[in-house]
Amino acid sequence: MGMTTPPRTLAEALRARDDESLAGLLRARPDLLTPVPGDITQLATRAGTRASVVRALEHLDRFALQTAEALAVAPDPAPYDILLGLLTGDGRDDGEHRGDAGAAIVAALPGALGTLREQALVWGENDRLRLVRTARELLSPSPQHPSPTGLGPTVAEATAGMSPGRLQEILTEAGLPATHDPVSAVGALSALFTDRTRMGELLDTAPVEALSVLDRLVWGPPYGEVTPNPTPPVKWLRDRGLLLPVSTRTVVLPREAALHLRAGRAHRVPEPQPPALAVVAERDPQAVDSAAAGQAFLAVSTVEELLKSWNGGGPAILRAGGLSVRELKKTAAALDVSEPVAAFWIELAYAAGLLASDGEADERYAPTPAYDEWTELSAQERWVDLASAWLAATRTSGLVGGQDAKGRALSTLGPELDRSAAPEVRHRVLGLLAALPPGTAPAPDSLLARLRWERPLRGASASSGDTTDLRSRIALWTLNESELLGITGRGALASQTRALLSGGRAEAAARLAPLIPEPLDHVLLQADLTAVAPGPLERPLADMLSALADIESKGGATVYRFTPGSVRRALDAGQSAADLHAFLAAHSRTPVPQPLSYLIDDVSRRHGHLRIGAASSYVRCDDEAVLNEILADKRSATLRLRRLAPTALAAQIDPASLLDGLREMGYAPAAESAEGDVLITRAGAVRTPPRTAPVPVPEGPPLPDPTLLGAAVRAIRAGDTAATVVHKETGPSASAAGALPRTTSAETLVTVQAAAMTGSAIWIGYVNAEGAASQRVIAPVRVEGGYVTAYDHTADEVRTYPLHRITGVAELADDQT
Repeated sequence: MGMTTPPRTLAEALRARDDESLAGLLRARPDLLTPVPGDITQLATRAGTRASVVRALEHLDRFALQTAEALAVAPDPAPYDILLGLLTGDGRDDGEHRGDAGAAIVAALPGALGTLREQALVWGENDRLRLVRTARELLSPSPQHPSPTGLGPTVAEATAGMSPGRLQEILTEAGLPATHDPVSAVGALSALFTDRTRMGELLDTAPVEALSVLDRLVWGPPYGEVTPNPTPPVKWLRDRGLLLPVSTRTVVLPREAALHLRAGRAHRVPEPQPPALAVVAERDPQAVDSAAAGQAFLAVSTVEELLKSWNGGGPAILRAGGLSVRELKKTAAALDVSEPVAAFWIELAYAAGLLASDGEADERYAPTPAYDEWTELSAQERWVDLASAWLAATRTSGLVGGQDAKGRALSTLGPELDRSAAPEVRHRVLGLLAALPPGTAPAPDSLLARLRWERPLRGASASSGDTTDLRSRIALWTLNESELLGITGRGALASQTRALLSGGRAEAAARLAPLIPEPLDHVLLQADLTAVAPGPLERPLADMLSALADIESKGGATVYRFTPGSVRRALDAGQSAADLHAFLAAHSRTPVPQPLSYLIDDVSRRHGHLRIGAASSYVRCDDEAVLNEILADKRSATLRLRRLAPTALAAQIDPASLLDGLREMGYAPAAESAEGDVLITRAGAVRTPPRTAPVPVPEGPPLPDPTLLGAAVRAIRAGDTAATVVHKETGPSASAAGALPRTTSAETLVTVQAAAMTGSAIWIGYVNAEGAASQRVIAPVRVEGGYVTAYDHTADEVRTYPLHRITGVAELADDQT
């Protein structure tokens, strides 16, 4: 059996993979698919571009990234044992601790290398591991971009350009034999720093202060500033090459010396395993589900209340887009929540497609037609819609109140709230919660630590303790919003959410349904002009009661208060006093209190006694004494009234303002039409044109489905076959390497017909209608009428080619067929 030749390039390594492995690469790095590479060489080139490598590095977990960082400072290529040593150290520090950590690293390193290989960031066999050049450049140390490992350049890199005389001085002070060859001098110094025994003897002679200087530089950054006249400890280190000059005022600790001081470790704290989630509490799963269900019902009610308040047309849209601070405060007060929470509910309604701009010249927010359909659903189905929209939304209400890159305030529903990482972070946070036993609530700090381990380049440094990065903030917002929305209950994931995450919308709704209270058809009327709703009310009852009374307090039981203004509001909506008495009697479990009956009768008696019309406006009343009283009242001066007749007054203001003015004076006028009929002033429902929910902004290219992956792999293989195929020479007219084959028309026809009869593949040169030339591998199926129909391996599809556009043909070599 012949030995396999090791790959010499990334392209060769990719070419040696099977189709499943290539599909795994494209799945892990979907940006490589746009557009589909023409062959393996193009795939390898694209996989090495800076933008693609940065994106791949950002998706590595901490230990895979630490492995790549160790390879970046290791020799190129690096044997597996060297890489392992950089991660475990040489055992000279804290042997017991290192032994435990070393065993974990030994166990985890094959998996980390497998991840790097799968993503084409590392290639080669274990005895010759190579990090792709772009990743090495990104992770290697330089004065402008210090290494993540805190290591500096090698002796060879740091001494490049140093004079031979200076090198000889360093060798002499370090006790090494002199040499006139700079390369030998650098090699001797490097050998000294990598020799454990000799390096230990050299450091034993160092002043204590010099060792303190090394301690400050050993874990990075390795660069330090020096004065023209350095202190004796710094001079001692510089004379022996332990500090090498970078500029006139900067020195660096060379990599070999730092690794000796670190006991061979590239990282201070390798992290082969993800941090465990700390548990805050273990609660009864049923109690968790009940708490989450109660909050889910409140979420649905709050969104409905919000949109109901904007039913007749919501707040105006700012010129730059979004909601003004004043309108946000007004909405927060109406919902009886804080402004950040109000921003969350508004953004949630927008993400669910229930709220949008009306598109008019004077743009305002209003419910969409989808809101009317949503209100017809059951409470559990409405919650599923809200939760699903929240999970997929890229808009992040937590940013409201902050500033954009130009220092401008970010507003609710504004254009700058999309963060493409939000859906992935939300799903990951909930995925971690789902991995815990039911009823288990984790500590937020441990959850953030876990997320930073999984995506270290997108999170904060574990050593810095910084939790202000975007992913951590989104994670914290996710925990808070989960409680508001009923995704979690008392910090633990609810069972209905577990069903939703597994894709079962119907199952999630079914699990939630028994936990949501049934709507009631009654209230309890009290003598103090209040009504108590001991639970959620049926929709017709709730709508009518909200028109007849004002909500005084919310909670487990909602308290409504009847006032002259609220009763007048019901009368304005077309209800009569008899209708109101009948409604209350039908829906009260207690007798209608006498004070409430008197209130309705009193307001009804005065309602419509005055009539308002347009003169600009007018007031008419059969009782002249009432009009005399209005004219005599000083408060009517702003209404600019004058008597037209004993029973009519004219005003210079519009009817609506006159109506409000007289009501403020304590009267109960009614508006009337041009025909003299009382106008019923039901609030008109304003709806936007039909609009779909906003499309989330994706984070990078979408994940390819299996069908696309399979087609892409076949296309890449076919293109690679065409690009690397070996063809037989056909005589003097055979093309040189890289050129199109040349044959006569007769030779072309005969060869194509023979290939169609035998079912074999051939290599052709082809010039299309635009004059573009290409090489293709085809398997002819039919030749007739001056055309050849063939399966094109390059395009991975059946195509028809005019014979006169084929420049020539060549048979494939025997080992290619």
